[in-house]
Amino acid sequence: MAVPLRHELKFFISPAQYYILSNTLKRVLHPDPHGDENNQYHIRSLYFDTAFDSALMDKINGTANRDKYRIRIYNFSDSVIRLECKSKFRDLISKRSVGISRDLAEQLISADPTGLESTASGLVSDVYREMRTNLLHPVVIVDYLREAYLHPAEEVRITFDMQLRSGLNSVDMFNRYLPTVPPFDHEEIILEVKYNTVMPPYIANLLSDTLRDGAVRSAISKYVHCRRFEFKDF
Repeated sequence: MAVPLRHELKFFISPAQYYILSNTLKRVLHPDPHGDENNQYHIRSLYFDTAFDSALMDKINGTANRDKYRIRIYNFSDSVIRLECKSKFRDLISKRSVGISRDLAEQLISADPTGLESTASGLVSDVYREMRTNLLHPVVIVDYLREAYLHPAEEVRITFDMQLRSGLNSVDMFNRYLPTVPPFDHEEIILEVKYNTVMPPYIANLLSDTLRDGAVRSAISKYVHCRRFEFKDF
């Protein structure tokens, strides 16, 4: 089955831009049904990479087509665990995702491919192949708080990601008390805008009116930022 391709725009924005845009979006878009009373929820992702740091280097080098594998949980709970592969095809993105059990998550975290060759999941099969051929293994935990707004036209999804934290060298993703550190010297707010084919004009105008003072589109990677403490040459 073909995976839909979508546009993804990313910006670093100021607290003032966040405040204005967030309060505007509350009036014109739908809140994410997974959010709390403040329309926010916590995301923790454990990213995987190969023995050669392929995902890291592909991003740094601007490789046109690339993949990143991760396990994701919400609000520190194991009630929903997603195995995901986010793919980049030049200026477009796609994401494959499948729910997995805690036991399977623990097996993947230990980088153990035993028995995965018989899986019925294409995504798990891909992870098995990468573990066998490229020594895919977990490398960094990425934490942040997300606030999201939705619109059915073009499946628009606008998110604010805040309080980004790196789990450094730990892969203990189910430990809610895991020590984490911010990768930025100052608290940065990341705005992400995703849509299918064409951004609805009134939403595009709303964004441009708010972001015209200083917000510049950037190829932001939370994954790369959260690996900055490994003293690699990047």
